[in-house]
Amino acid sequence: MLLALKIDVDTLRGTREGVPALVELLRRHKAGATFLFSVGPDHTGRAIKRVFRPGFFSKVQRTSVVKHYGAKTLLYGTLLPGPDIGRRAGHVMRSVRDEGFDVGVHCWDHVKWQDGLDGASVDWTREQMHLACQRFTEIFKEPPLTHGAAGWKMNVHALRLTQALGFEFCSDGRGVFPHLPVWNAELIRCPQIPTTLPTLDELIGSDGVTEDNVAETLLAMTAAPPSSPVAAAHVFTLHAELEGMRLAPVLDKLIVGWKAQGYHITSMRGLYVTLQPLALPRCEVAPGAIAGRTGKVLRQGREFLGDVDLAAAV
Repeated sequence: MLLALKIDVDTLRGTREGVPALVELLRRHKAGATFLFSVGPDHTGRAIKRVFRPGFFSKVQRTSVVKHYGAKTLLYGTLLPGPDIGRRAGHVMRSVRDEGFDVGVHCWDHVKWQDGLDGASVDWTREQMHLACQRFTEIFKEPPLTHGAAGWKMNVHALRLTQALGFEFCSDGRGVFPHLPVWNAELIRCPQIPTTLPTLDELIGSDGVTEDNVAETLLAMTAAPPSSPVAAAHVFTLHAELEGMRLAPVLDKLIVGWKAQGYHITSMRGLYVTLQPLALPRCEVAPGAIAGRTGKVLRQGREFLGDVDLAAAV
């Protein structure tokens, strides 16, 4: 059984402090992971605009945002100018690759993508993805081969660009197994390897889950072997700002627990190389809600074989 770790790096602080700590922890456990970097401006403070969204205040209270991100980061883009993450911490990103970890692109501007994608035009979407890929190429001297969308937010333009930009695979949404996405009957020939497990910030503060027992809660979800027509695998998304800092002890406990359950901890690429990309099931994808997260994310839906709806056939 495989358990792939996908690490989203959203902020300058997460890059400078959380990423090196995660590299050290993963090396200690001989575990693989894919680091997905935000490479443009850190405008975390502009997320305050989400105050008008249903559920925003409850999430802030549940997940101790100030403790995890720090007051300074929460002022970037408002009272403080947003620092350029790629310019100021590109050396940290390269060190991750040099340590042998898989790397990919997360976004150009995390808040701009997450808050601006709904209803965005093809030109807006293309500009944001091109900026991210160009800066990634500048930092690493080679283009990114994988993409994981900020906030799991995607539209049809972005999905089409996963093909046009030459990504080998992406992890842009939430679901249950790797697939080729189908948006309104349009097939996208870039494999999606979705996040299959809830994140720590989605669990903590709900149904009696705390920082002290969240590891046990998540391990209970992975105790039984994953059921999938494609691969016996889970994908867990963590954040440099959370598991790389305040919640590092939780990640440590999770890795120990997953190994005891029989999982091999690998990167997204480690999972991808076990697949036959163009033979993957074709699955409908669309924006949808998930527990513990405000707004809608890209979600895997029904599975198709040609024009036959397997879900309906069963």
